[in-house]
Amino acid sequence: MIFIPVSIRFKKISFSPNLLLIMMVFLVVVSCKTSKAINYSIPAETTVKSKIKSTKFLTGADNVKSYLSLLKNKKVGIVTNQTGMISYDSIHTVFDTVSESHIDVVSRKNLHIVDYITQKTKIDLIKIYAPEHGFRGTADAGELIIDGKDTKTGLPIVSLYGNNKKPSVEQLEGIEVVVFDIQDVGARFYTYISSLHYIMEACAENNIELIILDRPNPNGGIVDGPILEKEYSSFVGMHPIPILHGMTIGEYALMINGQKWLKDSIQCPLKIVPCENYHRSMPYKLPVKPSPNLPNDQAINLYASLCLFEGTNVSVGRGTDKQFQIYGSPFLPNIDFCFTPAPNIGAKDPLYNGRDCFGEDLSKIPMVKQLELKWLIKAYNETEDKSKFFNSFFTKLAGTKKLQQQIEAGIPEAEIRATWQNDLEKFKLIRNEYLIY
Repeated sequence: MIFIPVSIRFKKISFSPNLLLIMMVFLVVVSCKTSKAINYSIPAETTVKSKIKSTKFLTGADNVKSYLSLLKNKKVGIVTNQTGMISYDSIHTVFDTVSESHIDVVSRKNLHIVDYITQKTKIDLIKIYAPEHGFRGTADAGELIIDGKDTKTGLPIVSLYGNNKKPSVEQLEGIEVVVFDIQDVGARFYTYISSLHYIMEACAENNIELIILDRPNPNGGIVDGPILEKEYSSFVGMHPIPILHGMTIGEYALMINGQKWLKDSIQCPLKIVPCENYHRSMPYKLPVKPSPNLPNDQAINLYASLCLFEGTNVSVGRGTDKQFQIYGSPFLPNIDFCFTPAPNIGAKDPLYNGRDCFGEDLSKIPMVKQLELKWLIKAYNETEDKSKFFNSFFTKLAGTKKLQQQIEAGIPEAEIRATWQNDLEKFKLIRNEYLIY
């Protein structure tokens, strides 16, 4: 912010008592609108300062020099999955036939963070903690993941899904620092941020430092949708945030701490390793699909809008190669588009397995910049039996009963969206306190 000095000359002005009262009320109203929800400032030491000077984009994980020193001589646990990839410079020597001499060549290579730590460092990594879909990211949504061992490194794996969402004291025994490196997609019901909550809580309870290696939000700064109401909190929505929160996972961790959302308002010893040379408006193509049913950028962009169908009798394309890019059901009109789900990776028994589903193909539409309700409303209006359209899961996904009631009442999308706006503006004020980029 740049301040420009201005010379102002005042004349003596007299105010009536009523005018003074009006001005005082105005100032109070303005100050309330711009006040912070909680008096919290990010501790300076929370964000790890980069130890390299680079002009290229780096994720937190790529910036190894900035966090390996924090892990030195410590017993380390890591929360990660298939998205925990590191891009690094590899130097190898080749013979140059022109100069007839050996020269060093730098090439960019990719390696999973667990493999990088075990193969290229002396860091004492002793345990892996895996979220929904497992460490290698191949399990179906909601599928039970059991504890095991990574066949590549021999490291023990602790599942953080099912009945064991938060690591126990025994599962953290011997751990001095935990690293968190998972790619999020910016949607409230994508459960990696729920796993983050429980990891932070466990670290806070056991006085273990948590280091988050930040990654961009592929949905950028989109903030949209109804705010979750406390009575509808669950593992697919734990905090009073909109469906699209517009934050990176590092920023979200700062919000969890700052808003004191952990049990008993405890706070986690936290460090964030930020992305380098990143700004929120940058397009970010994920190098690895974040879960089995989000295969590409289009699916990731449409996920928040189409996931609401998971609380209805409509398929979102699980069991096809266009998951979260199409929707349909046997109960919608057979007009233009049809697909037939069949078992595949990430969907062993998909909804409407072997049955024709009628709906829409959205795989080629332009990227959306908000939470879209038009497909949900259209499907509801065109379904055969509206009483069977919604199921109980819809309220958990929406985070409120109001959205279902509004759609059933035939309220237009623009009017529904208008009912979110006041709460969204309040959330944005809170969110601003925790933004790194």
